[in-house]
Amino acid sequence: MAQEVLLELRGIAKRFGGLVAVSDLDIDLNQGEILGLIGPNGAGKTTIFNMIAGRFLPSAGSIRFAGESIVGLAPSRIAARGIMRTFQHNMPFAGLSVTENVLLGAHTRFATGLGALVFATKAARQAEAEMRRRAEELVDFVGLAALRNADVSALSFGQGRLLETARGLAGKPRLILFDEPAAGLTPAECVRLADIIRNIAQDGIAVLLIEHDMGFLMPLAHRVAVLNFGRKIADGSTDAIRADAAVREAYLGDPTAFGGSARAADA
Repeated sequence: MAQEVLLELRGIAKRFGGLVAVSDLDIDLNQGEILGLIGPNGAGKTTIFNMIAGRFLPSAGSIRFAGESIVGLAPSRIAARGIMRTFQHNMPFAGLSVTENVLLGAHTRFATGLGALVFATKAARQAEAEMRRRAEELVDFVGLAALRNADVSALSFGQGRLLETARGLAGKPRLILFDEPAAGLTPAECVRLADIIRNIAQDGIAVLLIEHDMGFLMPLAHRVAVLNFGRKIADGSTDAIRADAAVREAYLGDPTAFGGSARAADA
């Protein structure tokens, strides 16, 4: 695994009025690393994603990506730098095919300009052809080849999750943020998604992953960071996290939290 630090969060905080959602958080993420971000509901996980992706401005602290600050940049500019995101719920563009949905994910890398598109220049046509080729490759990569030209309304929920992954990859990210990607998937779909994420990391793409299903996450992540009430209480290998007393206390009342899930066990 490459050890180049790609994402650095230092002293990050987020306050909403009197509510402190995230407090004094430090996180590093290496190129090609899969880092799980876990914690009880309301621990601040999605707020962290929103700050990295530019939707929320941190109340304090710094966020550096590839050595440069991204605090205050618009979400579109952060995406153009190589940070892509999937969401908890499927968000397809209705009325378009599977491949067309993936094509829309490549918009951050389309550099020929609006004028070129309007006048259909040779460069624009070549770029569009290359993007379509890549979109079709990504559709195949996530296991949706048979549905390339299908309307997105024909997809099952699980297939929609795979489409979200393909669309995120279309922007050629250096870092991809997965927000509960295994939620609602069948055992077979979980296995497929885990393989996809491993392949993504092997290609050198960093993965930051929010997931409640420990049976899915623990065999997948290289490292896990644990939040509770907006603070990081642990950060280490999956074995170290399982054995950490503070982590077990945070999950008290959920005896299955680190025992795997029926879905993952059946996979």
